[in-house]
Amino acid sequence: MHIDLNADLGEGGLYDRELLALVSSANISCGVHAGDPDAMSTAIRLAIAHGVSIGAHPSWPDREHGGRREMQLGFASLRNHLLYQLGAIDALVRAQGAELSHIKPHGALYNQAATDRVLAEDLVMVLQEFSQGFSQERNSALVVVGLAGGELLHAARQAGLRTRSEGFADRAYTAWGSLVPRSDPRALLLDPQQAIAQSLSMVREGYVTAIDGSRVEVKAETLCLHGDTPQALVFAQLLRAAFAQEGITVGRG
Repeated sequence: MHIDLNADLGEGGLYDRELLALVSSANISCGVHAGDPDAMSTAIRLAIAHGVSIGAHPSWPDREHGGRREMQLGFASLRNHLLYQLGAIDALVRAQGAELSHIKPHGALYNQAATDRVLAEDLVMVLQEFSQGFSQERNSALVVVGLAGGELLHAARQAGLRTRSEGFADRAYTAWGSLVPRSDPRALLLDPQQAIAQSLSMVREGYVTAIDGSRVEVKAETLCLHGDTPQALVFAQLLRAAFAQEGITVGRG
């Protein structure tokens, strides 16, 4: 078995350097919800050094709440904010001789696009516009990462874009396959063994156990660990050890 392991980095977390030695893909902040050009450049440099795929992690313009507050923007404003962020990180990545491999929205933008078909389609339109300036080979290689079973992946596939379905090692799920909102104290899995069990269940069996005890299908091609949680490094180390024991290889999708 094989799985891509990703982390959200460049956000000012304590363990970016260590996590980049353990993951295969990095979703790097675009400097709006967290981080800044220096933090972004450092994360990019470390990702290149470790052979880790570099992805853009754009968000709503919501630094006050770390990009985790739901927002509604008209298409023109959404387009401006996304192109601003994607252009910035793309320039920083290319300046170090590398290329973006994927785009994964952050926080509330990610969760809203997983359930809101109109927003998902609007996002895909902007991502298509952004990639139009790439070479044909690079354009065809760019991947959209979204919640397994969500509207963003459906819209991206309908538009002919490459996709990668994502599951979460350290987040709880509802019976509908969405993530438990962070306002709920059960949202984060704080027990490493619980996170490992959930991850193995997704990789081996294709399901998770929701907070109501039901089984929910989650066919994950990549697993996310949040780099800004205190348990991030311990989770990553234990998860890699558990994968090795189960014969599951970690690598870019």
